[in-house]
Amino acid sequence: MDLREFHLMLGDEDLLNKCLERFSARGMIRKQAVDESEIGGHLEKAGRNLEFVKANLKLGYFDWCVCGCYYAVYHASLALILAKGRVSKNHDATLCVLMKEYYERGIDEEDLRLLNGFFLSYQDLLFYVQSKRKRHEASYSTKYKFDEKGVEKLRRNSILFVNKAKDLLEVGNE
Repeated sequence: MDLREFHLMLGDEDLLNKCLERFSARGMIRKQAVDESEIGGHLEKAGRNLEFVKANLKLGYFDWCVCGCYYAVYHASLALILAKGRVSKNHDATLCVLMKEYYERGIDEEDLRLLNGFFLSYQDLLFYVQSKRKRHEASYSTKYKFDEKGVEKLRRNSILFVNKAKDLLEVGNE
């Protein structure tokens, strides 16, 4: 999903719902019973991807580090949507479910203060879109070069996203 589509959906719940309906009709999103074991498996994979990135950053395999960061965030996202009783077979569909289920919308100031630590912020969702694009560049393009400083920043942001997902899932279990 490009940034224009992303911003349109954040501002238009009807458009987001139509997109979710299309993904459902195509079988890219479906309902599934919440499976704590599978949620844990996604979080474990996210952690292993972050370990992979840390080890390969030292070796200079920056393109693979970008891919590892993306998949850490993606598996954390799959855990989040499964906690809401959905599974996805498409990256953009996953992002739409995250927007629907976790993005802060339609709540007043007091609610925002209370929920601030529990819901994904705009920046977290934007990071998901940007990391997907970078992963695509790292996987398929020979024109992009990644440097250690940029990849380290992406790694730190990925860690923050995975940790936020873990926090959100702990709140859901209380």
